[in-house]
Amino acid sequence: MSATSRVTLGLAVTASTAIIGYVHYKQSADRLKLHDGVLRDVEQQQRRKHENTYTLQQQIDMTKQLKAREASSNASQGTNASNISNTPVPPSKASSRGNLQPE
Repeated sequence: MSATSRVTLGLAVTASTAIIGYVHYKQSADRLKLHDGVLRDVEQQQRRKHENTYTLQQQIDMTKQLKAREASSNASQGTNASNISNTPVPPSKASSRGNLQPE
């Protein structure tokens, strides 16, 4: 075997080995990157879940406060307030209720 063919064979083997090594390295790096993306997605889902739970709890608390406020205002007005709103209104007063302009 001549020296030129040995050098050519050596360069071909070295280039092939380098290319194969690079491809394996790149695949490993890509797998790690994909795995990091999955972990990031799971963290985002957990964060959103906590935020949604927090928001829901705030809404529940506000609803309780509103109901308590309505109950206390109804209690302070007495039972006649609910009866007054259910009584029929004469036609002359009913038309003035819908009209927001001063008479």
